[in-house]
Amino acid sequence: MTTSDELGSRIAAAQQAVLAQTALLHREFGRAPSLWKPDGTRVTPVDLAISEAIFNALGRQFPQDQLFSEELAQTDTPLPVTARFAWVLDPIDGTNNYATGIAHCAISLALFEDGQPVYGVIYDLARRRLIHGGPGFGVMDGEATVAVRQGKLHAQSLVGFHSPVDKKYAEQARRVIEALKIRGLGSSTLHLAYVATGILDGVVDHNVRLWDIAAAIPLVLAGGGTVEFLNGEQFPFRTFDLKMPRIFYVAGNREVCHELRTILGV
Repeated sequence: MTTSDELGSRIAAAQQAVLAQTALLHREFGRAPSLWKPDGTRVTPVDLAISEAIFNALGRQFPQDQLFSEELAQTDTPLPVTARFAWVLDPIDGTNNYATGIAHCAISLALFEDGQPVYGVIYDLARRRLIHGGPGFGVMDGEATVAVRQGKLHAQSLVGFHSPVDKKYAEQARRVIEALKIRGLGSSTLHLAYVATGILDGVVDHNVRLWDIAAAIPLVLAGGGTVEFLNGEQFPFRTFDLKMPRIFYVAGNREVCHELRTILGV
């Protein structure tokens, strides 16, 4: 059984490790050179530096924990998750935005215990705000305690949405666009974190992988919301796989999730 000290020490270390990288994140914003991975996606030296710095800090304090980052993976072979505590880091979610000077991007660090997401720490560059929390801890947006919006969707509701990569979802995308007032920020982390903070009412996404949303999931759960996976349950987290299928999910309060699923026809 986890003691409060075991979890509390990791939560404090996570916040400290993320905050220690914010100066670098701001200094190189819109200036960092772009590199290109074999799959055609963008990465910058800042992604790599943040990954290394955060994992060095956590690894020194918690050598028994497992550390996973898209940018530091040495192999695309699936890696088993065997430790009680595991960390999943996206050093810059929204790298395309970051490299081109669009402020919607974030450092995203998730803590798992026995395969379940228990805490998330996200630094929102656009709002210069640390968002953090988890089930049993509540959600903090800077100095403010926040929560998921309650009630049904209405005419002024805002829902985060990215156009699907897989065009088999084109009809669902059309329904979403016609039925809802949408926002596409270029950061899946922030879409889901903004549900937890009450900025957005919900999210529909066909495109993400676990590291894109891992830190925001415990925020939504802590804020009284739900994350519903529509193409297979993701937890417990047992394997870190760079080639994992894309996740299709909706999030919001339970009423909103029901309405989103009705619009999608699932």
